[in-house]
Amino acid sequence: MHNPRTTIIENARIYTIDRDLPYAQALAVRGGRIVAVGSAEEVNRVSSVIRRVDLEGQVVIPGLIDAHIHFLAYARSLSKVDLDGVRSKEEVLAKVAAKVRETEPGRWVLGGGWNNNLWSPPDFPTRLDLDRIAPHNPVYLDRKDMHSCWVSSLALQRAGITRDTPDPPGAAIGRDEAGEPNGLFFETAVAIARQAIDQPPENAVKAMQRGFRVLASMGLVGFHDCAEQFPSDWPDAFSGLQDLDASGQLDIRVIMLIPYWALDDAIRLKFRTGFGSDHLRIGPVKIFADGSLGSMTAEMLQPFEGFPGNCGIATIPQDEMESAVLRAAAESIPSAIHAIGDAANRRVLDALQKARETARTPLVHRIEHAQLLSPDDVARFARLSVVASMQPLHTTSDMHVADRLWGERARYAYAFKSLLDAGTVLAFGSDAPVETPNPLAGIHAAVTRQDANDLPPQGWYPQERLTVEQAVRAYTESAARSAPYLPGVAGTLTPGSLADLLVLDRDIFQVDPSQIKDAHPLATLIGGRPVYDPQGLFIG
Repeated sequence: MHNPRTTIIENARIYTIDRDLPYAQALAVRGGRIVAVGSAEEVNRVSSVIRRVDLEGQVVIPGLIDAHIHFLAYARSLSKVDLDGVRSKEEVLAKVAAKVRETEPGRWVLGGGWNNNLWSPPDFPTRLDLDRIAPHNPVYLDRKDMHSCWVSSLALQRAGITRDTPDPPGAAIGRDEAGEPNGLFFETAVAIARQAIDQPPENAVKAMQRGFRVLASMGLVGFHDCAEQFPSDWPDAFSGLQDLDASGQLDIRVIMLIPYWALDDAIRLKFRTGFGSDHLRIGPVKIFADGSLGSMTAEMLQPFEGFPGNCGIATIPQDEMESAVLRAAAESIPSAIHAIGDAANRRVLDALQKARETARTPLVHRIEHAQLLSPDDVARFARLSVVASMQPLHTTSDMHVADRLWGERARYAYAFKSLLDAGTVLAFGSDAPVETPNPLAGIHAAVTRQDANDLPPQGWYPQERLTVEQAVRAYTESAARSAPYLPGVAGTLTPGSLADLLVLDRDIFQVDPSQIKDAHPLATLIGGRPVYDPQGLFIG
């Protein structure tokens, strides 16, 4: 029988995220698992064939897990017009115009990431803006939050949208004062515009393999894929991931959430959350309760500031959501429900409370985003054992618009510390391509609640800041607990756990918190095998 070689990683500063043994000097890896952790003397007692890697005092932490990403959309976005962070409509149009000039007339120009809240004034754009720069190309541009899109007149024609086209349930088609479509689509209406794109998307496997390399360079060893954003993405992504897993080429660990539109099929086919391999598993069902802050479609208990009468959009009726949660739970499928506004979060907690009261076996339900809460609902997460699956970078990218549209209610926006103090499990992610998937940027945002320019000086609502250890735990152990990501063997560096880890260029637990955003991995290992190692630390 083959005796796998033991690799000892020594002379390191190891943060295990294990409460019983939080720090170590060395660890041993064999067969993709950690077999020993502790002092150099303790780890050197491990027998069998040994190779050694001297890290010369570098920092090691568990590999980071993104608990909420739209991965295929992110991977494909790497080849589209990137409008993230562009601070004026004119600059957006200039970037799109540059792409138009290199695109054959009649072919689509695709992009995303625009955010009108960065512009002055922050008014929504219209099709007429795009028509000036792209009279012969249909243009489709996702907004940063992916809850609305902006298209040109030619794109409207391709989609067959006229003034007589009705709004879909729980969605809206933007219209001008004369009632004509203005090139904006909100919530599920986005799918109408997107379905008109009649050119093949980039091959899913090719795009995902490129995306894997980017994630590995950021220190990510796994993600929970919410690829249901557009119906065509989920089968493309899941099929491609299965092919890669079967051929041994899936160099990351994936939890694939079930889109709500596929729930009946999943139940009929007897899907079970947790089924799969060490690299690809079925996750919870993903349901949308409302829209977003930036598109002013988040479902609110009271209207948005300055917009009387606008309490957002409930994208699913309460009775339908409760029925879906209960049907899924009866088949041992937990729910992960998108909720931004305080009204949506309350509705979801109500639905999950009913599920808990009727459950035969406990399930790990999640609220995705949980961005704005009523103070009365904060403690309900822990009481109901509901995971708060949140994205720290939303805090710093949204803080100004949150102040403007939520006013004093923003005190309980992105309430990390309040939720944690109440006993809630926090699982952190990025929502990429909405934000960068870089988890170190997310840790910085959670710890400082400051943007890349270190503003505001004390952090936005600084009472909600986390410690570095708390933020890292939300990207590791707690992210593993929030889905069937082999809980107990992922997210920590302990004997028996998966040898998923990264080596950092600085000690993020000791440096000034402002430096965390500048940290980067020197190497990322999955199952003890380097998937990112530009300096060759583990070669040999």
